[in-house]
This record gives sequence, structure tokens and C-alpha cells, in this order.
Amino acid sequence: MAIVYPELGDRLAAELTSLAICWQIIRRDGVALGFTTHDRTLRVMGLDYESAPGILPSAVVASDGLDVDVMDVAGALSADAIRAVDLVEGRFDGAAVRIFMVDWQAPDAAQQLLARGTLGNVEAGSGPDAGFTVGLRGQTAALAATLVESCSPECRAELGDRRCRVDLRGRTLRTRIVAIEGRAVTLADVGAAAAESFREGRIRVLAGPASGLEAHIQAVNGDQLLCNSALAAAAGSLVELLQGCDKRFATCVDRFDNAANFRGEPHVPGNDLLTRFASA
Repeated sequence: MAIVYPELGDRLAAELTSLAICWQIIRRDGVALGFTTHDRTLRVMGLDYESAPGILPSAVVASDGLDVDVMDVAGALSADAIRAVDLVEGRFDGAAVRIFMVDWQAPDAAQQLLARGTLGNVEAGSGPDAGFTVGLRGQTAALAATLVESCSPECRAELGDRRCRVDLRGRTLRTRIVAIEGRAVTLADVGAAAAESFREGRIRVLAGPASGLEAHIQAVNGDQLLCNSALAAAAGSLVELLQGCDKRFATCVDRFDNAANFRGEPHVPGNDLLTRFASA
């Protein structure tokens, strides 16, 4: 439930108000951004909220039910802090958001929370006057998540997490990009044999304009790594490779010697049981 401070409540009841809407966005990489509908920059609790009149939310609806609260936010790429390339590369996906009202005459005195949650996938338009739309998922969206694991022949843990327990020391590599073409990446000092160990792993850019971006390594073609999406980096960029796992029981035993921590049911019959044997 939104908390209404007495001072702000009095201002809402006045015939003439001096209210502005503010957006606080904290990306997954820790970058914090602020925007406001006011015609000048506001400093609220130590963070500057830039004037961004092109960013407008749809109607904010608060309820005490268990329905998933979702709101659309549309805007124009007018703020320098929001670049089209960052939207396309997913830097804002999953960012934490707070939308609230303040009195622009005394922004630190009172706030009224309107909505909070996380950003969904951001869709950017095309052309010189491109805009963007993004869905804001409220806190009740977490109730739609499945908490009980389903039986599966593949491992449900992630390589190196607290359930897998594989030591990742020695399973990472820092190197530089030699060539990049679409989804294919060629790295220095990574031959065909070494590249195979990074199948199903991840590649993360450590320096340059694309710093912080990462991609999943889907396949290996000789000494080339084929990512699930094009990596927005240039030749010479420093990257970090993390080995992956295809989550099969045989891989867990033969490659990682970690059968005791395998989080799957490889011997339970599945839907393909009848296709394993020739018909009589």
C-alpha cells in the first residue's frame, strides 16, 4: 500500500499543486538513474532526477487483490542516459523501478509511492524519432513464479552455485577478441580444444563501450564460439569466459566428477520411454 505523508496529502488537496512524478531506475549492473516530469532537474534524496517529459506511464492502478499488477511505460529517447543501443542490448531488462510523486518546491520533504517493481523486456522503435515501451511488473508478479521443481533428466542447478558446488577456480579465462562476425566470436589463445570446454558457458565483456554485456555460448565451431545473440563488442575488447555445462548426467560424472551433487533424475522414464525400444 502506498504511504501518503501528511505534507503531501495536504498538497494534493490544495487547489493549486506543485507536484511532479519521478522515476528511479536501478539497473542490474548497479547504475542508478532518475527522471522526472518537472521542467528542470530535481535532486531527491541525493539522486538527480533529470527532466524527461517524454517518459509517461499508463494509469497507475493499486489494488489489494492478488492479480498481477502490470503497467506500461512509454517514452521518447530524449534523455541522454537512455540510449537506444542500451535498450536493445538489454541493459535495462530486469531493472528495479520506483515511481513516486514529490513536491518540486521541497522534494526531500515528502513522497507518495505510486508503483514499484521490475522492468520487463524493453522494446525500442526504429528511426530518428524512435521511442520505446516497457512493462513494469509489480511485486505480485512474483506470485506467478513456479517454486516447486519438476522432475527432469537434466540437472536443475547452475554450474558453480551452492547446489552444484563445482569449484569455478581455473574454469574462467580472460582474453581478447580477435574477430567477431554476427554471433561468431574468435578469441586469442583459444583453440578448438579449449573452445569446446566453454560450450554452454558465458562470455562477458570487461572493457569498452560494451562493458558488462554478456551472451550465452550455444555452440562451438572449431575455434569459434557461437553465441545466442550478437555481442556488441569490437576486436581487441577484453572479455571473460566462464565454462558451461550441458546439464547431462554423463557430463557431470565424466567432466566434473560431481555425480553426488547432480540435481536431476536421469534414470526416471520420461515421455520418450516408448520410443527407446523397437516395436514387436
